[in-house]
Amino acid sequence: MTTPPEGLLFDVAAPPTPVERLLLLADQYVQHNDMLDRLLRASPQSEPDTHIASAQRLAFATRTAVKAITDERLFESHELSDAVIRLQQLAFLSDASTESRLPTARMLTALAPQAIMGCADSLAGEIRRRRWSTTEAPVHQLNSTQCTALWEIACGNVVATSSLGRQYVHYRDARVLIGTLRSLEANDLVERVPQSAPSAYVGGPLQDRVRLTSAGTTALASTICLPPAARSPLATTPPPSVTGAQTAARSR
Repeated sequence: MTTPPEGLLFDVAAPPTPVERLLLLADQYVQHNDMLDRLLRASPQSEPDTHIASAQRLAFATRTAVKAITDERLFESHELSDAVIRLQQLAFLSDASTESRLPTARMLTALAPQAIMGCADSLAGEIRRRRWSTTEAPVHQLNSTQCTALWEIACGNVVATSSLGRQYVHYRDARVLIGTLRSLEANDLVERVPQSAPSAYVGGPLQDRVRLTSAGTTALASTICLPPAARSPLATTPPPSVTGAQTAARSR
């Protein structure tokens, strides 16, 4: 029997694209901030230096993302230059948080997920302008509601809870309904991580963080990298989110 070449024995996953890398980085910051929130609400506070190793990993991952962007050798527009500087600032803030107490450390990385998503949008814009003619259509055809939900989830703006047999979705800025969340879960684009997000109020139960899966990361990245003419007629890319009031939607 002929043995296949060693290189064909295993499928090697392709490395993430620079846009996907930024989406994954935003998720890392969301998880980091959730951890800090849980520590801050613990009584008494235990292991006050737990965040240090996590912050060091974030700083390294952020600098790695910057290198991935610069290795693309894209045209240095003002938007792309600003995005790179913003990421370098986040790496600096992550490093600084290792020398700070928990409340200050949490403040230093508070806006990181939204900032990174803004950088991802700027980077995707540069890729669209430079490579639009070779961009392939995404595997998942998403409508505008689903795109918006994925964007909000990537920003760390969506959590889920349940009470008395009902499920609730809590969101910021753009509305995310329980039906939309369920449809994304059915397509393996998002997942809920039980009791990983801080409680809505002091003494309350932990909430379930909603996160992008690997497939969801790829789907959102490919959508925002598409030129408008190549997107699904129903799909639009939501803009970077801004701070707003938290709202809730519910369904039986």
